[in-house]
Amino acid sequence: MAHTKAGGTTRLGRESASKRLGVKLSDGQAAKVGDVLVRQRGTKWVPGKNVKKGGDDTLYAAQSGTVKFTSKKFKKFYGSSRHATVVNVLSR
Repeated sequence: MAHTKAGGTTRLGRESASKRLGVKLSDGQAAKVGDVLVRQRGTKWVPGKNVKKGGDDTLYAAQSGTVKFTSKKFKKFYGSSRHATVVNVLSR
């Protein structure tokens, strides 16, 4: 006797579509107001000057200018430190 019904059943096919995360504008590229700079989950990249963070942690340009990535050391509230990449938009 068969253990599964015949036809139409599959154990595969439940994979979600990719979310196209990552850096959208590189260092030195021109950005307009509202341009998406980085799509991310969590804060791998941190907003800097003229950059705003959306509800899904997406970084947007708040002013037009040139994109600049810098590295910074942050101190956490319980004393340990963390290195993070800061995304800035510098005015022209």
